[in-house]
Amino acid sequence: MKRILVTLGLVLGASQASMAQTAPAQAAPAAAQSAPGADAESIYNKIWQQFTLYDDKTNRVVQRIQLSGRFQHEFVSADADQGDLDEWNTRRFRIGPRFQLFRTFTVATEAELNPQERDPLYMRLTDVYVQWSPNARLAVTVGKQGMPFTMDGMTSSKELLTIDRSNLTNNMWFPQEYLPGVSVSGRTVPWTYRVGMYSSGAMNREFGTFNGSVSTLALLGYDFGPRVGLKEALVTGNYVHQSPDTDNTFTRQLEHVVSLNVKLEEDRWGLRGDLSTGSGYFTQSDLWGAMVMPYFNITDKLQAVTRYTHLSSDGVNGVQLATYENRVVRGRGNEYDEVYVGANYFFYGQKLKLQTGLQFADMSDRANDGGAYSGTVWTTGLRIGWP
Repeated sequence: MKRILVTLGLVLGASQASMAQTAPAQAAPAAAQSAPGADAESIYNKIWQQFTLYDDKTNRVVQRIQLSGRFQHEFVSADADQGDLDEWNTRRFRIGPRFQLFRTFTVATEAELNPQERDPLYMRLTDVYVQWSPNARLAVTVGKQGMPFTMDGMTSSKELLTIDRSNLTNNMWFPQEYLPGVSVSGRTVPWTYRVGMYSSGAMNREFGTFNGSVSTLALLGYDFGPRVGLKEALVTGNYVHQSPDTDNTFTRQLEHVVSLNVKLEEDRWGLRGDLSTGSGYFTQSDLWGAMVMPYFNITDKLQAVTRYTHLSSDGVNGVQLATYENRVVRGRGNEYDEVYVGANYFFYGQKLKLQTGLQFADMSDRANDGGAYSGTVWTTGLRIGWP
């Protein structure tokens, strides 16, 4: 823990130095202008090397030991017709060792901590798995792992282009994210695939109680990029099934989820989209949603992002609000619309970035029982991921 805190201090110091170096200054020759950026990159490389504790490809048993994890801290200000909110928040702090063994095995363990309140400091285990992957075409993973579906649900929080996941994903996906299970995945260009089976029993901080039903996931994607002249044009279909069970607390009350995602990318611009539907059980009604997120790379470090999200449920109280909106209004509604406008500044790619965004959202409440919402949320945060 001491080593990681020292390294985080170095990261913050380097980011401040990078901001000073990249701030507007008097005109200078191109060669002179490129030097500070190269120096900053070198500093970041040296800092991130500290997360690799051991590296020896000639060792037949242990090839590498790394610390994996993320630290995400943010400030949020919400101004809604129903109330206000202002707070600093350590959104995520996760850390744990990752071992590469026998050239084809990975053993990963990661825990989520809460340094902000410290009682309790330990929140839960996230990744705890063994993976066998002889090549990029095949990976067999056993243990507690992410269950990736919907566009933002398939995207690590280290690599989100908006400061938080869309409310479509918040409603359709299983936000606990890490479930014990078995999956088989891989990539053989231009195809990607994943099939998995996961426990949906009662949730606890480790592996759950295995007393509920099982969730199954099937994912298939195809990259049309080379055919249409884009760097990437990945279209992915996701399907999730779980049997209704009162003991399911790892997951949402959705028996079937179908999601079609698209990811387009070029050097200067990109677009991500999601069209999803879910059939609810018990008190959850059926719902559907759409999300579109275009973005533009202003420079190699500065990126502008926008997003539109719509959600609608067949019955009353089928839609819930996003994380901070839900702090203002606890109730549910039946229709939700959101527009997001934000920017990202990349100090060291996705490993170290500053994100900011404004969310303008409205939710109607046909039942008129406390779920109506109309407001703006501004969130700014630092995102650090390692290794």
